[in-house]
Formats: sequence, C-alpha cells, structure tokens
Amino acid sequence: MFARSVRPALNVARAAQQQSQGMATLREIEQRLKSVRNIEKITKSMKVVASTKLTRAEKAMREAKKYGAANNELFKHTEIESEEAPKILYVGISSDGGLCGGIHSSISRAIKKEMAANPGTLAVVGDKPKSQLARAMPQAFKVTFNSVGKDVPTFAEASAIADEIVKNGGEWDEIKIVSNKYLSAISYESGVTSVISAKALAAAAGFQSYEMEEDVSKDLAEFALANAIYTALVEGHAAEISARRTAMENASNNANDMMASLQLQYNRGRQAVITNELIDIITGASAL
Repeated sequence: MFARSVRPALNVARAAQQQSQGMATLREIEQRLKSVRNIEKITKSMKVVASTKLTRAEKAMREAKKYGAANNELFKHTEIESEEAPKILYVGISSDGGLCGGIHSSISRAIKKEMAANPGTLAVVGDKPKSQLARAMPQAFKVTFNSVGKDVPTFAEASAIADEIVKNGGEWDEIKIVSNKYLSAISYESGVTSVISAKALAAAAGFQSYEMEEDVSKDLAEFALANAIYTALVEGHAAEISARRTAMENASNNANDMMASLQLQYNRGRQAVITNELIDIITGASAL
C-alpha cells in the first residue's frame, strides 16, 4: 500500500533527473559548439592573412631565384676533386613559426637522411628544426640561428648568417643547404644545394682555367654562400606561407564539419528533451 503510493513520486523524480541530465548534456554541446565556432573564425582569418602574405613571398622568391640560378651554374663547373672525403657542413633552413603542417619536419627528415649517407656537422636556421634535431644528433651542432623568416627574408639577413657560418662553422670543404623548394601554392619538397669553400673553389679545375691577377676565390665563395642562403630563405619562406595557408584551410574545413556534427547532435538532444517533457505532460493529464 505504501509502495504503491510512493511509486508516482519516484517516477516524477526519475523523470526530473533524466531531464536535468539531458539539459546538462545540451549545455556541454552548446559550449563545445561555441568553442569550435570561435576556432573556425580564427583559422579563417589566418588563412586570409596567409593568402595575402603569399603574394609578396612569391614575388620575392621569383627575384631571388634568378640569383640562385647563377649560383648553381657557377658550382656546376667547380666540383671538388679530392681523393679524401670532403668535410661537409649541413645547413638546415627553416623558421621559428608553427601552424604550417610538416614544413619543419621535412627539413629534419632530409638532414637525417643526408647525414646517414655522408656524416658531417650541422648548422640550423630556425628553432623548430633545431628542437627536432637536437634530440637525435646534439653533438653535430656547430651554430644555430633564430628569429629569421618572420617577414620576407632580406640579403642582409643571409649575409649575417653566412658570416657567422664562416667564423664559427668549423672546418668544411662543402656546405649542403637543406631547404624547402616551392613547387606550387599547395605543394613543396625538400631539396639540397651545394656550396664549396674558397680553398676547394680555388683548386677546382674549372676555376683554374680562368686567368686572374689576384685570388678572388675567398670573396667569391663568401658571396656565393650568402647568395645561396638568401635564395633558400626566400623560397623556404614562400613554401612555409603556402603550407600555413593550406593548414588553416584544412583546419577551417574540419571545424565546419565538427560544427555540423555538433549541431545535429544538439538538435537531436533538444528534440529528445522536448519529447520527454510532452510525455510527462500527457502522462500527468491522463492520470488526472
């Protein structure tokens, strides 16, 4: 008798608990939906900014590539002729920025692959590849650089990096610059550019075929190194901006997909709460 009188009260309490749980779940979904919507606004704005910067970066890259082509033509005919294996200094060109996909990881993988085939010392431009390579080969580092590439790189920055490498990069016969090559607005790949030292340049057969009143190999080698670094910096910067634009576009698309899923989940939960409330009202009216 007592249990029968208590049963309606228990049913009402259970219904109220389920309703409160449903409302709590809806609030959580609503908060997540709001967070994802804010993130989508940020990634969309960053995509627009990257698209604007990409135009400037591409223009600078086209100008720098002209000097890079002349540099490559010079070293194509001045190969190192030595019985001993040359001392190699690898220079990884990247930046400190994030949110740009695997742009830094590609440099790290390329350097590890090159050093596995031909061991050498290492200089790195950018904190991101530095942190990745420091765990694998901390003893190989000679000099590092940061705060480069925040804007379109200049020849003055490349010259400063080249001077520091010449002073503190240790002994080397050949420098292999590992950087990202810009292929298109949606793709890039890592590549290697070789630069030889002044001593190796003066001893090259192709260089000795020219008659010169004084030895200009030292100045030519330093200028060629700065030129090659400048070309790698500018082209790597364009590849980074392109990768950031693609990453932000993918992030915006993922946020839109997540918002659609959460909105559907929210609508279903809201409909379930309304249905339960209607059932409670109808049940109460029937009991009367």
